[in-house]
Amino acid sequence: MMTNSGNKFMSEINVTPFVDVMLVLLIIFMVTAPMMMQGVEVNLPETKAQSIKTKEDPLILTVSKKGEVFLEEHAVKLEELGTKIETIFKYRREKEMILRADKDIPYGFVIKVMAEVKKSGVTKLGMVTEPLE
Repeated sequence: MMTNSGNKFMSEINVTPFVDVMLVLLIIFMVTAPMMMQGVEVNLPETKAQSIKTKEDPLILTVSKKGEVFLEEHAVKLEELGTKIETIFKYRREKEMILRADKDIPYGFVIKVMAEVKKSGVTKLGMVTEPLE
């Protein structure tokens, strides 16, 4: 007769393959995360300024080097900007926006964009800059 005392089942879970898979997934996400960022490429001016602290995510308005205006990632004509902003902020309590303008864009054009924003009822308009190196 044969006894089964020598044949015991292993009751421990082998976590090594699980850790290997998790590390591979971590590396994949670290490599692909910068590629998934979308937006408009803008060379921001450099300055010494404090960061803005807001409760909600403010709406981002971008003016590209070519003079194109974008609300988040959507292109908007300057003539339509005021009405679109009014529609977006219709039910928002905090009417805050952040302006990202290329440093090479003419100052007069940025002022026109800011005037449209202010006309549409935005109470706080911040400007994004790069820190001085």
